[in-house]
Amino acid sequence: MHSAYIGFGSNIGDRLNYIQNAIDAISQTEGITLHQISSIYKTAPVGYDVQDDFLNGVIEIQTDLPPLTLLHTLKHIETLVGRQHRSRWGPREIDLDILIYENVCIRTEKITIPHPEMHHRKFVLVPLAELAPDLLHPIAKRTITDILNNLDIDQSIVKCEEVDLSLNQ
Repeated sequence: MHSAYIGFGSNIGDRLNYIQNAIDAISQTEGITLHQISSIYKTAPVGYDVQDDFLNGVIEIQTDLPPLTLLHTLKHIETLVGRQHRSRWGPREIDLDILIYENVCIRTEKITIPHPEMHHRKFVLVPLAELAPDLLHPIAKRTITDILNNLDIDQSIVKCEEVDLSLNQ
């Protein structure tokens, strides 16, 4: 089994419902065991700013799926949960991204691991540091906490204290 971290986000409709449905689908997928879920964070959009705020977080999984199969599985779950594909960085019902898969480094047309923008995104680093503060970024060779503490980008992120997602396994 391999450890992987998956970022999730939603900013359309019943955001928590989309996130919970995606987490439920992931936890019911053969070859994937859901290990832990970060807190949920309300974050301002990045890239295309004229849209509602996101709810974001990270899950840690154990999987025997190879990286490309995991990617296809996550994209299938996005569709099952109700994602409608719009513009890049635009509004979305659910978004699931492989952030880190073990110490694997892959860069092809179809998949890039670790996620190429994660080290610039507070909405990824904060929940990832909550789950795995000492996790080493496979390329930067620095801990997630160190990357977060040295991030010089000002991004709005607020922990949603009242939100508690369940591990329905």
